[in-house]
Amino acid sequence: MPNQPPNHSDRRPVAYLNEKFLNSPDARALRILSEFLEPLAHFRRERVRDTVVFFGSARLREEGPLSEYYQDARTLAKLLTEWAIQFTNSSHRFVVCSGGGPGIMEAANRGAHEANGMTVGLNIGLPFEQFPNPYITPELSFEFHYFFMRKFWFAYLAKALVVFPGGFGTMDEMMELLTLSQTQKLAKKLTIVVYGSKYWKEIINFDALVRHGMISPEDLKLFQYADDPQTAFELLKAGLTTYAIEAGTPETPAISKSRNPLKPGGTE
Repeated sequence: MPNQPPNHSDRRPVAYLNEKFLNSPDARALRILSEFLEPLAHFRRERVRDTVVFFGSARLREEGPLSEYYQDARTLAKLLTEWAIQFTNSSHRFVVCSGGGPGIMEAANRGAHEANGMTVGLNIGLPFEQFPNPYITPELSFEFHYFFMRKFWFAYLAKALVVFPGGFGTMDEMMELLTLSQTQKLAKKLTIVVYGSKYWKEIINFDALVRHGMISPEDLKLFQYADDPQTAFELLKAGLTTYAIEAGTPETPAISKSRNPLKPGGTE
């Protein structure tokens, strides 16, 4: 019986189109890299130079217990966006960025949207609570699988941070950025506002950390408290003016296509 020619219809797909491979443990590095490169491409295309990040609980809604924090986050994001629009020329500055979900995240994106500004949502798939809110700029709405890549994008573009009341997730995110600031792993000065002093002083006793020698007294200067939108706005405006505008902070290199993707705008 003569040899049969090969059946080319059974040819395997090239690796980058092989879904079985891309979803396998062997391709985990590619999936991680894609959560860096895909947002990077969008930030470049939309000319987002830097951000102001809002952290806070997904459980604080427009109506209900502690709903005043939702309204305050919405108001603060609107004030900040209206102020930041004056610095928009070849790129967008101090763009409000949230975790993309409901609660405080929605309030922040909503306030920026109401001020006719761009606004970023870094969403992540979770079993409950987390779904993209409708106020995110569509071109700047991202979905992450890996928490650490989502945290990278929070830190990399941020020039300021506002932390509203929240639970495990909010505390995890806040401590991550406080640690990066404390250990000088951020090649920039990050203005940090902790919103709701009564809540946070009950939840975390920073003074006790100093008393027990777990942090230095100087570490308490890494952040400031605020209890109303106007005070928080003034603190943010002062910090951004001093450390990002007057200091002439250059664009984040990866966003501006610099050859060094790590300094001076982002993390080490």
